[in-house]
Amino acid sequence: MTDAPLRILLVDDHPVVRHGLKAMFAEQPGMEVVAEAADGEAALDVLADDPGVDVVLMDLRMGGGMDGVTTTRRITDLDRSPPVLVLTTYDTDADILAAVEAGATGYMLKDSPPEQLCAAVRTAAQGRTALAPDVATRLMDRLRSPLPTLSGRELQILGLLARGLSNRAISRELFISEATVKTHLVHIFDKLGVDNRTAAITTALQRGIVRVE
Repeated sequence: MTDAPLRILLVDDHPVVRHGLKAMFAEQPGMEVVAEAADGEAALDVLADDPGVDVVLMDLRMGGGMDGVTTTRRITDLDRSPPVLVLTTYDTDADILAAVEAGATGYMLKDSPPEQLCAAVRTAAQGRTALAPDVATRLMDRLRSPLPTLSGRELQILGLLARGLSNRAISRELFISEATVKTHLVHIFDKLGVDNRTAAITTALQRGIVRVE
């Protein structure tokens, strides 16, 4: 009797990406894509139906819907939560730490070789950490670096700030109040030793804390 295949939920707002991943996993023994979702809300609906998902492969930024970090946090709060493996093109400190703090089991990049990604899925299914080599290096560099200790949420807000978003836009993006955004900004300014948004962005870019795409 053969072992049951790993059951994968793909969460990505690009149909072409989902199609490519589904085709790749179809060629792998012991893996099966059982459901797809174009945004966080749809992913939670899939899990509510309890299809027996073993691993969720999660994109981080998905159009105007619930982002991957928020969705990951919601999934990990479920009574029966499958491991979440982030699969994204973004490798900034802000994105990585926000995902890890939200409960992601692993973090892979979309340019990873297929065999590396498949190995990461198997590792995540076992509840073990799976990191792309570049991501692991960034985390180690951060541990060694004397950079200010910003929380995952603060890094996330700083990244959105660097992209030019207003406080109101940031609050909508992260599903938090403007007052909460302002509180986080006060803490960010204090930790970076600056007193305004422009200086915070300049300092963050110079130190490699965030990156503007």
